[in-house]
Amino acid sequence: MRRVALLLCALAQPAAAASIAIDVGHYFGEPGVISARGRPEFEFNLDLAREIEAALQARRYATRLIGADGNMKDLWRRPRAANGADLFISVHHDSVRERYLSTWTHDGAERRYSDRFAGFSLFVSRANPDWKKGMRCASAIGAALRNAGFKPSLYHADPVSGENRPFADKDNGVHYFDNLAIARHAKIPALLFEAGVVVNREEETRMSDKNVQQRIAASVADGVEACLKKDEGGRMKDE
Repeated sequence: MRRVALLLCALAQPAAAASIAIDVGHYFGEPGVISARGRPEFEFNLDLAREIEAALQARRYATRLIGADGNMKDLWRRPRAANGADLFISVHHDSVRERYLSTWTHDGAERRYSDRFAGFSLFVSRANPDWKKGMRCASAIGAALRNAGFKPSLYHADPVSGENRPFADKDNGVHYFDNLAIARHAKIPALLFEAGVVVNREEETRMSDKNVQQRIAASVADGVEACLKKDEGGRMKDE
């Protein structure tokens, strides 16, 4: 009887929460894109990654924030640090190709900008062993962002050198990027999220707004919730 009681007690316990690894793109030594007003991308990434973590935790997901101290310069350490999680999201902010950039003066300093493109983008690598699951989550996140009023940039598919990333899901702003190291080397479903184009002066202002960050984070959490199918252990199942 005692064994039966223990078994019934175990079955009554809630399933373990799915775990989401959130990567803060770039680091202090190589901070990524410099925005139209001179702010390093790493700072945008860190702010948004923390909001995404908070939004996921509010829905009872376990989270793992990677690279938040700004010292993780070895790219290979990031997917390794995500091992064991159910999904790996690398958080970034975007720029444009060199030929689209112009100069302006802000606070007495010459800065580079382009107001031509705006919007989010998502990327998956078909070299990832669970890319179909990563793709499902990328599409779900893109759909949630669109439902919240955000728009995909789409320009990464332009047939120009350095771009030409084919669409995996055009409606939801998802591209294939098979050589993307952060996703290719991950052993779990992975995607890279470019939240907005911070060399665009208007979009930079939006991306700096905490309310906008929270709306984006809520949309990411909506997408994660929509795409994760949990079994008793909290792991994703194929549809």
